[in-house]
Amino acid sequence: MKRIWEYIKGLGLLAKRYISPVFISLLVASFTLWYIAKLNYNYTTELDVKIRIGDQRFEVPCVVEGKGTNLFGYVISTSRLNIPLSELEYTVMREVTQIGAAPADKVRLHLQSESLKNAISVRLSDINIRSVGSIPDIEAPKDFMK
Repeated sequence: MKRIWEYIKGLGLLAKRYISPVFISLLVASFTLWYIAKLNYNYTTELDVKIRIGDQRFEVPCVVEGKGTNLFGYVISTSRLNIPLSELEYTVMREVTQIGAAPADKVRLHLQSESLKNAISVRLSDINIRSVGSIPDIEAPKDFMK
């Protein structure tokens, strides 16, 4: 490992001697301008959209389409989309398990993909949501059936 590090340092010194710092800075500037120009096109890609419904947090894979600048901006931001449960359509699923002597009733919600897609589209108006991947079932809130 030490030999590899010494070899890399030697290459750096060799490059410093033969390659002008002005050339390197102009190369970096041209790459940056090229990248900015490419961000103006429309792209379709798969992104993991971070969602929070109540106190549950999860990520949903989505196929999205939009300008490169908008997609790049979403990838850089780390905010989660807060979606109230009242905006979503879901199916109630009950799991009854036997724990000890008393049965335990666990309520889970299966979210409809089309309603989640619409809720995400409203919050990400500059990005077109093409499709939503697999959505995990979420636990019902504590006061759900009261």
